[in-house]
Amino acid sequence: MKAFLGIGLLGNGFVQAMLRHGLQVQVWNRTASRAKDLEQYRAKAFENILDAVHGADAIHICVKDDAAVDEVLAKAEKGFQKGTVIIDHSTTTVEGAIERTKKWKEKGFPYQHAPVLMGPQNALDSTGMMLVSGDQDLIKRLEPELSKMTGKLVNMGDKAGKAAAMKLTSNLFLIGLNGAVADTVAFGNSLGISTSELIQHFSQWNPAHSVVSRMKKMTDSSLPDPSWTLEMARKDAGLFLLEAKNQNIHLSVIPGIASVMDKKIKEGHSKEDWSVIGRMN
Repeated sequence: MKAFLGIGLLGNGFVQAMLRHGLQVQVWNRTASRAKDLEQYRAKAFENILDAVHGADAIHICVKDDAAVDEVLAKAEKGFQKGTVIIDHSTTTVEGAIERTKKWKEKGFPYQHAPVLMGPQNALDSTGMMLVSGDQDLIKRLEPELSKMTGKLVNMGDKAGKAAAMKLTSNLFLIGLNGAVADTVAFGNSLGISTSELIQHFSQWNPAHSVVSRMKKMTDSSLPDPSWTLEMARKDAGLFLLEAKNQNIHLSVIPGIASVMDKKIKEGHSKEDWSVIGRMN
């Protein structure tokens, strides 16, 4: 029997999928009505967290942050049975994941951080990606259960906290991408390009394919001959900023990048490939 603590958008999808797989699931949420809603799918909802975890061999948790994870697990601990495994899908700090792994192991309850790269529909459909790292024996033991929850389970090795690090890095990219898309739509619209035209254009010219090659280029120890020099890229960034000012729109991403470009140019990199902005030194 499984317990699931934290019935947000992801938690709701995960629980429904578990029930479809024939598992018995006991659920709890701070707002009890969210847990209660899952009873229509045969979940057992409890207002008392100790009742929710009673008899569970594995306790899944998906809440807001480190503080919420620690608070919920502290409240639930007295209801754990011997050897209960804690599987944490929350997005947390690296330090928090490492500390909890050590703390709960010492208490006799294996803790596995298993953050996900998926949305609510992925959780419901058991698609998307789940990341794990740490105790390889524990991961091997949990692999059959976790694999049913995701389209791809990625084992990042025996270092506790590595999964948390990759999750944070991935989310940083998504947030940055969202900001860039917002800037692009606002900028294009201000110049008379409709959003539908942008969608059609980006369907034909898909820059997503260049992400991996761009990362490789930025980290190449011998920066190749420039395909676009930094000074020319900075010239274009200046044009973006000028047009944005003329159209009275706010850009979130470009001003920060332009600042980095200026720093690199001042350091003498103006004739190098613009990928040099990704170098820390």
